[in-house]
Amino acid sequence: MEAQNKAAAALVKKIAGLHRAISKLPSLSPSPEADALFTALVATCVPPIPVDVATLGAKARRMRGELVRLCADAEARLEAHCSDALAALDHPLRHLRLFPYYENYVALTDLEHTLLARHAPDRLAAPARVAFVGSGSLPLSSLLLAVRHMPHAVVDSFDLCSDANDRARRLLLRGGDVATRMSFRTADVEGLTHELAAYDVVFLAASVGVAAAEQKTRVIAHLGEHMADGAALVVRSAHGARGFLCPVVDPADVWRGGFHVLAVHHPDDDAVINSVIVARKAAGGSHELAPAVASSPCKCCEVETPRRRSPPTSCHLDAMDEIRRRSW
Repeated sequence: MEAQNKAAAALVKKIAGLHRAISKLPSLSPSPEADALFTALVATCVPPIPVDVATLGAKARRMRGELVRLCADAEARLEAHCSDALAALDHPLRHLRLFPYYENYVALTDLEHTLLARHAPDRLAAPARVAFVGSGSLPLSSLLLAVRHMPHAVVDSFDLCSDANDRARRLLLRGGDVATRMSFRTADVEGLTHELAAYDVVFLAASVGVAAAEQKTRVIAHLGEHMADGAALVVRSAHGARGFLCPVVDPADVWRGGFHVLAVHHPDDDAVINSVIVARKAAGGSHELAPAVASSPCKCCEVETPRRRSPPTSCHLDAMDEIRRRSW
């Protein structure tokens, strides 16, 4: 135990050093310096060293909150840059693999579909409508779900940023059949009410809840109030040191939001960074069928994370240069 505590303390110290370096960057836009720092951060947070971000001291909690926001900002800038470059190509959707982390998104959406098919199969038989909250400028997740796993569903993507939605629309201008099934709406999901009852499955992106720790919990409670009974909810979270990269969701908060927690999965490799929680809206908001999840979530050991090729550790600017080259 003492050795584990020392390892965790050393890890937090290293992450704090990376946070200081990232905070001093002149810009979070893609650059060799920014890429090197964020690559080092991810490599530091991925190994399964036991760190419970909920028990951090006040100073470390503030550092973590700032770092999560910096990561979200940098990711949004990278996606906006790549979305613009891809949209300049004759057939943007044919070149999505040029995005440096494409394979990670494939692995994550494959994992989510596997969990849904196992724990909420009726929702995957023929979903009529699917919502993805927090889709961003490069809506890879909603695209992959629509093309690979839900070929007949209408997929509505929501984001707070109108510029992000404009970029997503431009990317799909020549998207063929899939473009006719996808829409991008600028909206705060907490402002939606009766519309939410139309969805068979709602996906909650990892970036939702970056602004404040309680935001994602509030969004989940709102979904629990307005989604249809029996509808499925898929929440992206994080576990261990990966909680320094994106918001952490306690399954107990999903249960308190009116959902029956069906599965919690924590990947143990670098193909997928995010944890995944699958839940079902309890009938009438009742908690009778929902387990009282009070402790730290456990890994669904029976689910295997799809093994995919990890993105190259070299600067992702190489991939973006290739995108630019193909757009000339």
